[in-house]
Amino acid sequence: MSSFDEIRENTKNHGVAVEALTSKEGLALGKKRNTRFIAVTSGKGGVGKTNIVANLSASLSELGKKVVVLDADFGLANLDVLLGLTPRYHLGHMLYGDKNLSEIMVRGPEGIYIIPASSGLHQMSDLTLLQRNRLIEEIRDLDMDIDYFIIDTAAGVSRNVVHFLISAGEVFVVSAPEPTAIVDAYAVIKIILAEDSYKPIRVIVNSVKDEYCAHEVFYQINSVVERFLNRTIDYFGYVERDSHVQKAVKSQMLVTQRFPNAPASRCFRNLAHRIVRNETWAFEGVIVEKLLNDWIN
Repeated sequence: MSSFDEIRENTKNHGVAVEALTSKEGLALGKKRNTRFIAVTSGKGGVGKTNIVANLSASLSELGKKVVVLDADFGLANLDVLLGLTPRYHLGHMLYGDKNLSEIMVRGPEGIYIIPASSGLHQMSDLTLLQRNRLIEEIRDLDMDIDYFIIDTAAGVSRNVVHFLISAGEVFVVSAPEPTAIVDAYAVIKIILAEDSYKPIRVIVNSVKDEYCAHEVFYQINSVVERFLNRTIDYFGYVERDSHVQKAVKSQMLVTQRFPNAPASRCFRNLAHRIVRNETWAFEGVIVEKLLNDWIN
């Protein structure tokens, strides 16, 4: 069996999940100023997605952009831990208490704003319609001009994750060079395109030796997408495998801050510059109104 066929075979069950979790019905997407809503996801955990979100967000802030990051791994949050933050409140205090979004937001490195999720609250992993409604209303009512609202989804294809992906303006899929990461990256792309065949999807390849290796990984993913889904996706960039990244993680700092001249730091800044250079990309500033009604209870 060819590698293409292996990937297709390994993702058949994910195709079933599409039918079970998504619906073609939903409210029209609304707009909030000129904010770009970007969901960052991965098919599997352990590929460095949250690290990419944090460093990319800080790099955008260095360029003068106002960035808000939503930690959307509602039950197993780790963005605040990665950044060495100890927020007093989190989304659980908003959804189950009397706090609003502005009260739970915290400032992170380079002035980015973090909306911390909770960790260890089982009920956060599957929000009710009322809770999702309140979250979207709170995002809409934020009294601040935001250039980029970046959603750091959980890995996998839970209901929460799927609806963030199909409702965001654009999706960045993070993959690593390992075969399992490539297979799962294709699986999550298949799920997104089953719901919205025109969704802008861009791939970031993490922890690779060089750009040539990154293109090889992207080619494997894009070839299967072309063959079986009749679509193409975009190569966005890569992050070089760099021992400085783990050193920064252990010290709960961004590699772009602790080791600004490290190879990975240069990669993150290149990614940020590319996002800013391409602000003509479908600048729809969508806010995710499908989350208000298009979820299966």
